[in-house]
Amino acid sequence: MEVKFQIFLILLAVLAGTALAARRFNVAPAILLMLVGVGLAFVPGMPPVELPPALVLLLVLPPLIYSASVAMSWREFRNNLRPIVLLAVGAVIFTAAMVAAATHYLIGLPWTIGFLLGAIVAPPDVVAPLAIARRLHMPRRILVILEGEGLANDATALILYRFALAAIMVGHFSLPLAAGEFVLIVAGEIAFGIGVGWLSLRLRKWARDQQIELTLSLITPYVSYWLPEHVGGSGVIATVACGLYVSWNGPLLISSATRLQGIFFWDLVIYLIEGLLFLLTGFQMRALYEKSKAFPLDDIMIATAVVMVVIVLARFAWLYPAIYLPRILSKSLRKRDPSPPWQWAFTLAFTGVRGAVSLAAALALPFTLPGGEAFPYRDLILFVAFGVIFITLIGVGLTLPPVVRWLGIAEAGRNEHVAEHEAEIAARRRALDAALKSLEAFTAKKDISDEVMRLLRARHEIRFSQLPDSLDPAHHDVSAAGTALTRELIAAERKFIHDLLRDGQITDETRRRIERDLDLEEASLANREYQGAPL
Repeated sequence: MEVKFQIFLILLAVLAGTALAARRFNVAPAILLMLVGVGLAFVPGMPPVELPPALVLLLVLPPLIYSASVAMSWREFRNNLRPIVLLAVGAVIFTAAMVAAATHYLIGLPWTIGFLLGAIVAPPDVVAPLAIARRLHMPRRILVILEGEGLANDATALILYRFALAAIMVGHFSLPLAAGEFVLIVAGEIAFGIGVGWLSLRLRKWARDQQIELTLSLITPYVSYWLPEHVGGSGVIATVACGLYVSWNGPLLISSATRLQGIFFWDLVIYLIEGLLFLLTGFQMRALYEKSKAFPLDDIMIATAVVMVVIVLARFAWLYPAIYLPRILSKSLRKRDPSPPWQWAFTLAFTGVRGAVSLAAALALPFTLPGGEAFPYRDLILFVAFGVIFITLIGVGLTLPPVVRWLGIAEAGRNEHVAEHEAEIAARRRALDAALKSLEAFTAKKDISDEVMRLLRARHEIRFSQLPDSLDPAHHDVSAAGTALTRELIAAERKFIHDLLRDGQITDETRRRIERDLDLEEASLANREYQGAPL
């Protein structure tokens, strides 16, 4: 037990150091973390660190999916539901079928084994591609579609995985029965996820205690995931539905104090989960390498190369018709949602990184069949799954930035970012105007003293004056200088309060209350700061 805890501390230290190195060299942390994990796996004396499938599928996946769902806008998800479903359902089924056909005819795998392998490697990861794409200033809609696909495609893949595994274990498969079961699972999980989200928000509103609310928020994804998964579903769809429900309905039911603490709490939880997940994925190279000694290397390389080529070509082959064919056939769709530039379609097709869910699904394969025979091609499936994850993560992670620059996607994203910030400023002004009208209405209804009115109006005018008049670079320079100076003033005030504490003029409790106000003001500065204004 002590050794495991020491390894855990070492992994945390490596995670922090690798994240700093990634920031210094401007590389996606996921890439470095996986490479470092592979390197550490072969360090002499380093004990093997296994990645239990249950850890990923039952403990790690629910909070990752829930957090991403809560962070996502239900309105944007709904507006992009068609492309998301086409990718999360259609592309996954198409890719799995293409992998099955290619491995059957080119390598000689049985159809059921090929379809099982296809279900494992078909779904792109939700974490890695977004971590890379967000750094490249891509247009918002591309990010929404990638995020929505990553949230929902695991459900499709895991359901296909269960069907294929059942066909191998039992020996037969019924397509109509599987299709009906698929629809039933999706409908049931959506209803269950919404119900869990509704119950979670009502309990949190009733509790009105930040620690209890955060505990309930941590329990919520597991409740929404575990029960559907236990009865034969995927759990993913229910977790996504729960997160989207909380995202849409939570702002009016969750207190400001809980929301502030929840942001920091969940940021830390997700940061640790994602980082350790990529590290542990890299660590699996050692176990796979030891197994590969008893397996023909040529077979591994050929199978990995075939599957890699198929999943890349299948994504392109599916995505272009999925984007442009419906618009060719439907005039109303063309008018309502014109065809995007081909560069957008290419970017969506190119960004297909596989992640730890694929590896966990491969690791979760049983070792034997019901009759006692060894599970066919188990080791080959493991090797191919890890090879696909490694190649797509490193390959896409390193080549996506130049591809995005070549396509000119970043420029469109920067222009969209500027327009979004202008809309934000306008929304803030309108909100302040609405608050001022409310203040005047309160004044007419209630007996409010002149002193209170002066204080409220002064607060209102200060907040209004902090909004920039434009996004001109010169104004940004002035705003940045003012922000930097404000931070220095806050630091001076904080130091003075600390000196008062040391001199015994105030108590620790007083210092904490004053410091909390200063912390909130500094956090407000960071929230208002327009990063990258001179794009």
